[in-house]
Amino acid sequence: MAASSLQQHAIAPATVLRGEGAWAEALPLIAGLSQAPLLLGRSAATQALREGLKSDLEQNGLRVTSAELEFDCCEADLARLAELTQANGCDGVLACGGGKVLDAGKLLAHRVGLPCITVPSSAATCAGWTALANLYSPQGAFEGDVALDHCPELLVFDHSLVASAPQRTLASGIADAMAKWYEASVSSGASRDGLVQQAVQQARVLRDQLLLEAEQALTEVGGEAWVRVAEASGLTAGLIGGIGGARCRTVAAHAVHNGLTQLEASHGQLHGEKVGFGILVQLRLEESIGGNQLAAQARRQLLPFFQHLNLPVSLTDLGLAQASLAELQAVAEFACRPGSDLHHLPFAVGPADVLAALVSTTAALSTVDA
Repeated sequence: MAASSLQQHAIAPATVLRGEGAWAEALPLIAGLSQAPLLLGRSAATQALREGLKSDLEQNGLRVTSAELEFDCCEADLARLAELTQANGCDGVLACGGGKVLDAGKLLAHRVGLPCITVPSSAATCAGWTALANLYSPQGAFEGDVALDHCPELLVFDHSLVASAPQRTLASGIADAMAKWYEASVSSGASRDGLVQQAVQQARVLRDQLLLEAEQALTEVGGEAWVRVAEASGLTAGLIGGIGGARCRTVAAHAVHNGLTQLEASHGQLHGEKVGFGILVQLRLEESIGGNQLAAQARRQLLPFFQHLNLPVSLTDLGLAQASLAELQAVAEFACRPGSDLHHLPFAVGPADVLAALVSTTAALSTVDA
């Protein structure tokens, strides 16, 4: 008997509200999903924002329990939050914040069987959209990802909330979103699956739009280009993963990110900043090992673009100028561990190759600048 071709896709949140004033419009929808939500956040920078959201929810008759992550999305926090949710009779999870808060909210809701509402406070990732959560250690080191049954029941992408975030978060989201093309085109470009092909091409269109409009978006916050770029980073990137499914895989760019998180010195960098550097490392691997000269051209195109957005393009930019050879070796070994997404490259790569690419990506800057 032939293998089943049946596939399941968690494509999108059940409802997406986007635009100026989306939060106010979402209040009756939230009440329809949960009368006693757990309001989850973390950053002190967004505490006032969350207090405002809590007040709005309470004015609409909801009984809100506030909670904060102590760490990144990690098992210790999730266990504590599950107990808190049960003890307070919460019937929904509303996560407001950046990617790690949104991931924690989704995974918590998944585990305790409650509806999930995501309210991104920036466009730094597409975590508000996806049926996926990344797990970290309490020290901030990446441990693995968890596939969820479905995307959130409601995603509220309020432009005024997202626009209040630091400019750096949007630049980080741009780098993370651009990785969709550089990774999916490598891992899935030869697929004969129609949905995968369409997702890969959508990733190309996404990359092109970001290359064209990213700089303008960062200088005209709230303008038309900003809206398109913020939604591309926070929404479209998630849609591409939903349509393409597991076949539109992350590859070396995210594997390098995962390896970098093993070093405490990198924890001051945002997710997308490490992923963006990972794109450059992946392109170096494609050129030096895969013999792909188009990868060299792509790297030369991306370097000045990332620099204009103040994204890190070297180990020094990542705060790792003083990293020892042993520390960089640990990054490379983690990136190459069994089951790593890096192995979706169409050629074999070992830790020595990744270590060389990490170093040569930084060393190549002087050549490119010249």
